[in-house]
Amino acid sequence: MTTADLSAEGGGSRVRAATSRASTHQWISWIALAMMTTSSVASLRAAPTMAVYGLACVFLYLLPAIVFLLPTSLVSAELASGWEGGIYKWVSEGLSKPMGFLAVWCQFAMTIFYYPSLLGFVASTLAYVFNPALASSGVWTAAVIIVVYWSGVWVSARGTKGVAGLASGGLIIGTLVPGVVLVLLGVVFLGQGNESAAPMTSDHLLPAWAGLSSLVLIVNNFLSYSGMEMNAVHVGSLKNPAKEFPKAMFLAMGLVLTIFILPALAIAWIVPAEELSLTAGVMQAFDAVFANFGWQWLTPIVGIMLVTASLGGMLTWLAGPSKGLLLISRQEGYLPPFLQKLNKNGVQQNILVVQGLVTTVIGLAYALIPDVSSAYWIFSVITTQVYLIMYLLMFVAAVQLRRKEPDHPRGYRAPMLVGLCGVGFAASLAALLVGFIPPSQFASGSSGVYFLIVGGGALGLGLLVPFLFYRFRKPSWKQPQPEEVVES
Repeated sequence: MTTADLSAEGGGSRVRAATSRASTHQWISWIALAMMTTSSVASLRAAPTMAVYGLACVFLYLLPAIVFLLPTSLVSAELASGWEGGIYKWVSEGLSKPMGFLAVWCQFAMTIFYYPSLLGFVASTLAYVFNPALASSGVWTAAVIIVVYWSGVWVSARGTKGVAGLASGGLIIGTLVPGVVLVLLGVVFLGQGNESAAPMTSDHLLPAWAGLSSLVLIVNNFLSYSGMEMNAVHVGSLKNPAKEFPKAMFLAMGLVLTIFILPALAIAWIVPAEELSLTAGVMQAFDAVFANFGWQWLTPIVGIMLVTASLGGMLTWLAGPSKGLLLISRQEGYLPPFLQKLNKNGVQQNILVVQGLVTTVIGLAYALIPDVSSAYWIFSVITTQVYLIMYLLMFVAAVQLRRKEPDHPRGYRAPMLVGLCGVGFAASLAALLVGFIPPSQFASGSSGVYFLIVGGGALGLGLLVPFLFYRFRKPSWKQPQPEEVVES
């Protein structure tokens, strides 16, 4: 795709551009892009988190979709269609190279806390295959996190091919099928005359207000919607990005909201909020509804389906963010040579091992924190806050690039870019700050300890560590780029 093609405007020039690109470019439909986006965002993992709000979960999903998901999608599409190289290139061009390093670091660093929270869900789900009582065991959760993560590192380090296919299959096996079953059985559960565990009347459309802490759980939805900047790279594969990309995003938003909201409501119908586990809530709902029909033998089968999907996603993404960080660090010398070494399969094994050591320490926290749900929530918040730092930089960079390089060729121009960035920046900053407040559901415990854990994890990992790497970098840290490490 040439620069002239991307900048072409008007009917005739668009036709000529499409013609010149057709021979070397494989187009995708906007519906296909919507499906790809849905598969990378939608998940049942967050359903228990929102089910505690009952009917109000509809509002709590819609709000971040409007103020975060939509701006992120449209803004990243403009950046991806004008500048190749991902978040580092966008922020480096718009702000500076150090800020670009900070952005790509945060994209990588969020996975350090993301995998313990994801595998915490896997551990609680897997418990229903063997013994549901294990779902509340911190020792069981820690053991599963450590064993499964290091197994994933071993698989990734061998450069195994075809693992990515597990993610697409996981959408059907571990998300769509269980989600549809849960919702349908939930409807039947209510149709049999059973009373909903959560009130479903119009006066419960908004969450009960008990100060800022009553809205803290909405922060988790920002993580649920994150990753849109990765899907934006496909905007150049649309024949008419200006018209087709917005349609793809609105369809994806509708599908994602459906997958998020309906299972959360089904759980709210079946499991009382005070009994919900944030890690095992999905399995609690399945177990309860299957018990109602005498089908509890299906519970372990659903558990295996959910675990399979989660593990497929973990393996697919395990080496991805660290590969991007490695590429930039070799070019600019941001990481010491030890962390830049590749194994014989061309995989950044040392980065994965160091990440694994940190993940092991975090995983052990599940055994030390009495409430597994609290540990899961804390790690989810830290993950979200580190990622939000990257989004703050992206929104500022997008405005700067539009101002500094208004004529730079772009395949797609986001409407009202400054307004979109303003809304997205404000929402991201608000979510980041609110994350420091303990949620009302966890009133017990010390607020000070919660603040120190979340603040230390998010600011330490998201800001202090990359600052130290940048501050003590050396010219000798720059390494020649190997052919194996190619950013797709």
